[in-house]
Amino acid sequence: MPQKPGSMYREVKGQPYTRKEYIGGVPHVRVGQFTMGNRQADFDYNVTLIAEERCQIKDAALEAARVTLTRVLTKRVGEDNFRAKILVYPHHVLRENKQATGAGADRLSEGMRRSFGKKVGNAARIEPNQEIIKIWVDERGIEAAKEAARKASMKLPTPCRKKTSKN
Repeated sequence: MPQKPGSMYREVKGQPYTRKEYIGGVPHVRVGQFTMGNRQADFDYNVTLIAEERCQIKDAALEAARVTLTRVLTKRVGEDNFRAKILVYPHHVLRENKQATGAGADRLSEGMRRSFGKKVGNAARIEPNQEIIKIWVDERGIEAAKEAARKASMKLPTPCRKKTSKN
């Protein structure tokens, strides 16, 4: 069965479902790595991607933003001239009450009876003005970092703004 669109899980509803010791078979987090680039170097500037609205970001969206960000920065400034870090972690386990469709589905489906739902993925809960991604670069890489942050923000379900500052 194909993956449901992220818009189904964008709104924050109810209590967070995070206690993995009580949940059997939790889906793995799809984010490949949370820190990219040169981890040892010190950089002069940072560009921060900040969420403007409260929402949930699926781990697949975080991974898509990470891949886009890394690709743009690697092409424009090189692999050793930046460091980027995803600052949020998808703790919240998403559930879905799957509905049967097709011929004879009315005999198989329970409808909303006992509709707790099965585990389908993970999401990070984001508050307004929370930092999502931070990029460290030198002075010659500021424009590339801003462009990478802009492209990464298009993969996320909330409007974002960029903040540039000197370390």
